Amino acid sequence: MPDRGGGPTGPRIRVGRPSRRVRTLLMTLGVLAVLAMAFVMFAGFWTDWLWYRSVAFSSVFTTTLWTKIGLFLVFGLLMALAIGVNIWLAHRLRPPLSAMSLEQQSLDRYRMSVAPYKKWVLLAVTALVGLIAGASASGQWRTWLMYVNGVSFGQKDPQFKLDVSFYAFDLPWYRFLLGFGFAAVVLSLIAAALTHYLYGGLRVTSPGARATGAATGHLSVLLGIFVSLKAVAYWLDRYGLAVKSSDFKATDNWTGLRYVDANAYLPAKTILFCIAVICAVLFFATLWRRTWQLPVIGFGLMVLSAILIGGLYPAIVQKFQVQPNEQAKEAPFIRKNIDATRDAYDIDDAKVDDYSGKSTTTDAAKLRASANEAASYRVMDPNVVSPAFQQLQQKRNYYQFPKTLDVDRYKGKDGKEQDTVIGLRELNLDGLPKRNWINDHFTYTHGYGAIAARGTTTGTNPAGSPDFTESGLPTTGELPKYEQRIYYGEKTEQYSIVGGPQKELDYEEDGEKTTSYKGDSGVSLSNAFNRAAYAVSFSEPQILYSGAIGEGSRILYNRTPKERVEAVAPWLTIDGDAYPAVVGNRIQWVVDAYTTTNGYPYASRTTLGDTTADSLTTNQRAVVAQQNQVNYIRNSVKATVDAYDGKVKLYEWDTEDPVLKTWRKAFPGTVKSKDDIPQDLMDHLRYPQDLFKVQRELLTRYHVQDPAQFYSGSDAWQVPDDPTNKEPGAVPPYYLSMKMPGQDTQKFSLTTTFTPKGRPDLGAFMAVDADAASKDYGTIRLLRVTTTVKGPGQVQSELNGNDDVAEFVRNLKGTDSDIEYGNLLTVPLDGGFLYIEPVYTRGGTQNYPLLRKVAASYGSKIVFENSLGEALNAVFGVEGSDTTTPPTEPTEPPGDTTEPPATGDAALKKAIADAQKAYTAGEAALKEQDWEAYGKAQADLQEALERAAAAQPKAGSSSGTEGAEKPAGDDQGS
Repeated sequence: MPDRGGGPTGPRIRVGRPSRRVRTLLMTLGVLAVLAMAFVMFAGFWTDWLWYRSVAFSSVFTTTLWTKIGLFLVFGLLMALAIGVNIWLAHRLRPPLSAMSLEQQSLDRYRMSVAPYKKWVLLAVTALVGLIAGASASGQWRTWLMYVNGVSFGQKDPQFKLDVSFYAFDLPWYRFLLGFGFAAVVLSLIAAALTHYLYGGLRVTSPGARATGAATGHLSVLLGIFVSLKAVAYWLDRYGLAVKSSDFKATDNWTGLRYVDANAYLPAKTILFCIAVICAVLFFATLWRRTWQLPVIGFGLMVLSAILIGGLYPAIVQKFQVQPNEQAKEAPFIRKNIDATRDAYDIDDAKVDDYSGKSTTTDAAKLRASANEAASYRVMDPNVVSPAFQQLQQKRNYYQFPKTLDVDRYKGKDGKEQDTVIGLRELNLDGLPKRNWINDHFTYTHGYGAIAARGTTTGTNPAGSPDFTESGLPTTGELPKYEQRIYYGEKTEQYSIVGGPQKELDYEEDGEKTTSYKGDSGVSLSNAFNRAAYAVSFSEPQILYSGAIGEGSRILYNRTPKERVEAVAPWLTIDGDAYPAVVGNRIQWVVDAYTTTNGYPYASRTTLGDTTADSLTTNQRAVVAQQNQVNYIRNSVKATVDAYDGKVKLYEWDTEDPVLKTWRKAFPGTVKSKDDIPQDLMDHLRYPQDLFKVQRELLTRYHVQDPAQFYSGSDAWQVPDDPTNKEPGAVPPYYLSMKMPGQDTQKFSLTTTFTPKGRPDLGAFMAVDADAASKDYGTIRLLRVTTTVKGPGQVQSELNGNDDVAEFVRNLKGTDSDIEYGNLLTVPLDGGFLYIEPVYTRGGTQNYPLLRKVAASYGSKIVFENSLGEALNAVFGVEGSDTTTPPTEPTEPPGDTTEPPATGDAALKKAIADAQKAYTAGEAALKEQDWEAYGKAQADLQEALERAAAAQPKAGSSSGTEGAEKPAGDDQGS
């Protein structure tokens, strides 16, 4: 058949080129797509810059950015240059291809396919490895800044006599350089070997020589460099022994040299260093000898030496020299570890005194009087009473309080300082009547007010509730006048747009109002470019075109205190719990921050996330960085975050800390001097809980300073589990104003207990002076118990089995209520220990805890009474009224009776009528969301129901105990 022009499949179709208009459109779309992608990448950078500038910490952003860029460029170029030069050199040293073997013929097609694109392949490979290496190096910006700015510790390690700064600041950088060098040499070796193989310099199956002389010399030099780096690694490993962690019977996470390290590993590393240097010289000599024989033999000897000298010999020393007399051999090294660990965790000055744990005073009246002076017993547990704050002071569904409140000190009307439980009424978007973008980000923008209650007394409305010193919406009370709007808080995690045409919900004395933010916080959205950048960065296109944004609009984000301090000081480790303080006319969040290092020689390591966990961190408060393993820590910075304008201030706290001095050199001007701390802020600064928990964990072993006793572990302690919490976890430390033996007055302290390892009885008591204004701030005192004394768990078990408690619990079942135990406070008193525990009820007609009972234990006696005063009287066996400071308003709480409850039909009818009245009032208050009135109505309802139950003959005996008991808030002491 003749060819008709269509080929084998039919007629050909001529496809013309796209028209100029189409090509222009496609090109325009391509350019726009590239610009869009570039803007998306740029938006994150630009919004970060705007945020840092808004908080006046732009120097942190620029210093960090330029450091990362510098490391990226330097190490990226070095890696690219190393790979590129070796590939180019291998190609340059290729042999002429004549009489190709079958192996070379099979590779020829690969050479032919690469030939037209050799330069581009070389650029692509070098660029790829350069980008990866540069990105990895930029992550070492902290290591670099600590290296170039490091200051001396003024202390030398006991083995090599080098300043601690070498291990903390220099050694990490040397190790990074060494790792980078190994990576560069190995990749260069692989790239060079592949290139030599591709172009015939290396042969696998061909007859004759396996490598050309040029390839042999090239690869030998690279291997020589690799072995040289291994020699440097052996030399640095000698110093690394001072910060090496290992398993040891004496303690977990042992750090530093032991006998086998000093007498076997250290000389072994030195010998291996010498062997590696010789082996490297043999590889370099191949440039002249053109043979692999000697270098290969040398390398084999080095490997064999590493096994025998570096592995087998230390094992023999450990087995036959150390183990038969381990305690004596390790004693000098245990001493070094004890001294270094105590210094690194700032527990070297901890005072340990023996304490009998048994009182010698027989005068009950004297003991009772001493109990009044020993402590201000906090019966309002901040870990329990948050629901009471929520019910009584929430006021609106879209407000909330933290699950764990904070303890601080404020002056009362009498001018005396008192322990105070405080919490901020923060925004809760889940409680909004209607969720939408405008409500979430424009209308409901801030919380309102600080709510405070006395820690040592209870209120009377209802009985057992917190005794509020600041309450209401807006708040009024004993606190000085302050800005109540809370734009920055622990629960404020969403962004808000304020200051523009859209008004915000607010409150004033005469009720609900609207407002517009007057602060200078946040980033301006007045120009379209910023709006577009935030629309991309937050993946929220409405930011770009919404009419609710206009002139004066500002976007607030990164609003939690922890986020803000971490952002402006990324070199600090942040405490898990910021706390609010009314300072001047503002609410300030106080954030404790730590400087840490993992390179303190001989100091044992600890994982902060594990050490700072307790029974409350499961769902109530955060812990320090989970896997942050350190062996040196200082509370070097006190930071504040203004709750209204978000302004962050960093104050130097530890003036001697070399790590802080190093970071201040790296970021000059970011940390203010300690002298700049205002006095009204100083009054609220305190010893941080997380540092205290780290120190107490170390002190379970390191309170012992005798190496033999430390090795045996005969006096090891443990932090007991919290006996009042159903969830497993260590007992949390408690803030408490108390007086330690030898002190004349009460000090605001942070306290904890220890039990002997594996036993439930009390082993020791620890307290630190937590008042930042005190000259003894940070002084740790330990009381080592020398007799058998009940521990917290034993006291709680006895309390649970107490007949009065059992009857109380049985009576609660009829009201559908549950019992909740508060903090079990331990107070040293006249040679013994006094335990105080508030007991709350929750459920029934009120779904928040009210203080109903107080338990006390001293010696072998345990009591369960209606109030703190009665409990103290009963435990010491004295008669009379409470002699502690009475509540501010000692009015008789509802339901308190001193005579038997009335019975009969008349009393029953009146009680039912009162119950109906209280129920109606409660429903009305609920509709109005008036939680204070609702709480009062619920208390009246409960009281009426109790009277109704008491009026019935059958129920009289069972309800009499509940109805006739004196409410816990009746005579609380301060």
